[in-house]
Amino acid sequence: MAKKILVIEDDRDIRESVTYMLESDGYEVTASDNSRILRSLPDIAPDLILLDNWLTDWASDASGQQISKELKSDPKTSHIPIIILSAVNNVAEIAEAGLADAYIKKPFDVDELLALVKKYISEAPPAP
Repeated sequence: MAKKILVIEDDRDIRESVTYMLESDGYEVTASDNSRILRSLPDIAPDLILLDNWLTDWASDASGQQISKELKSDPKTSHIPIIILSAVNNVAEIAEAGLADAYIKKPFDVDELLALVKKYISEAPPAP
């Protein structure tokens, strides 16, 4: 059974490229341009989340960092590895403050992204 990845990225080109890369590598991908998809998180049951740090739809101005911190602080979702995607220079600090498992800076190398995904999917503990 294919591992499931949730991609939340508001830039359509990046979202479609990442989805294509991951599906080509054998993953089942659910992609969204906004964070409202998180309402369906129990139904999606992802093995990993790729989360853009700057989501323009978030009404409360929450960032990927804040969303990651909320997910990592919730016992129901804390086991899901989260990789933050961002073009900002301080993405390492953003990921750390958001309790994310990893980060990747845009623009990113395809092989680097796939290696990071593979690492965190293979290390992911089972859902509680």
